[in-house]
Amino acid sequence: MSARDIFHDAVRRGLEKEGWLITDDPLRIEVGDVEMYVDLGAEQVLAAEKEAEKIAVEIKSFIGKSSISEFHTAIGQFSNYRIALEEKQPKRQLYLAVPLGIYSSFFELRFIQTVIQRLQIYLIIYDPIQEVILQWKN
Repeated sequence: MSARDIFHDAVRRGLEKEGWLITDDPLRIEVGDVEMYVDLGAEQVLAAEKEAEKIAVEIKSFIGKSSISEFHTAIGQFSNYRIALEEKQPKRQLYLAVPLGIYSSFFELRFIQTVIQRLQIYLIIYDPIQEVILQWKN
């Protein structure tokens, strides 16, 4: 199991403030002989629905020297986790959580937007200082 992201607790608290129940920290997925850990698993029961909405959240800080290198790593992890979830928990939606600063300076670049759209990556934009979720992008 890999180390927690520096903003792990901020995202967790942000989700809890929005009414999400954290069910897994981390969310373990095993497919065949491969074991993986998505940072968080959460669910939220909506009053009008009988079944809870379930999500998995991979948290990234992008505090390293190369945003594009971290982006490559994040996209690779996201792709693997999505395939594993499709097989093991197909009703759970996967999100990539990124801080507002990197979203504004890097994720809004045309090429990065193209990758996000083509690969259909769902994003959570969070404020690591205020520990709140600012935006959900599906």
